[in-house]
Amino acid sequence: LAEGVLGEVAYFESHFDRFRPQVRDRWREQGGPGSGIWYDLAPHLLDQAITLFGLPVSMTVDLAQLRPGAQSTDYFHAILSYPQWRVILHGTMLAAAESARYIVHGSRGSYVKYGLDPQEERLKNGERLPQEDWGYDMRDGVLTRVEGEERVEETLLTVPGNYPAYYAAIRDALNGDGENPVPASQAIQVMELIELGIESAKHRATLCLA
Repeated sequence: LAEGVLGEVAYFESHFDRFRPQVRDRWREQGGPGSGIWYDLAPHLLDQAITLFGLPVSMTVDLAQLRPGAQSTDYFHAILSYPQWRVILHGTMLAAAESARYIVHGSRGSYVKYGLDPQEERLKNGERLPQEDWGYDMRDGVLTRVEGEERVEETLLTVPGNYPAYYAAIRDALNGDGENPVPASQAIQVMELIELGIESAKHRATLCLA
């Protein structure tokens, strides 16, 4: 995006889809405060959208419980509207078929990327840092451009993820050696969007930011 490879971006879609058809007996899947994937997964996608594009003008959100026995949100679809582009954020627990992680359309081309960041899965598998190949994603994205009447596809290497850099930045901020990597103001913006999304779904309406 920063290099302008896609031209003027008009559409950005980000998914956090999983296949977990059985409701598990844990607090995040029960009906208590803060449960469900709108609170669990959507904040990551909303924070990403704010970082890339700033705050939207309005948002439209659909929240649902699609799995049998579900007591909390296990599906969301959010449309963030900006003056000249749209951002789609989607999450579900019933995606057996793989969906794209990112879809971006611009005036000069499109970018599609499959696969989640591998860092979390490696940590869950018991791997520990440091490792030379940490954060490397073997599934690269594809850039598609049209030159004349010819469609050209190009593989774009995925930049390795780096969880440790975030915690190093937190350390530096606490020691007075750097800025907070996620200022409180940005966290508040995400919380405001979360709450606005709940109201949008409740009233089945597009709501503007104050």
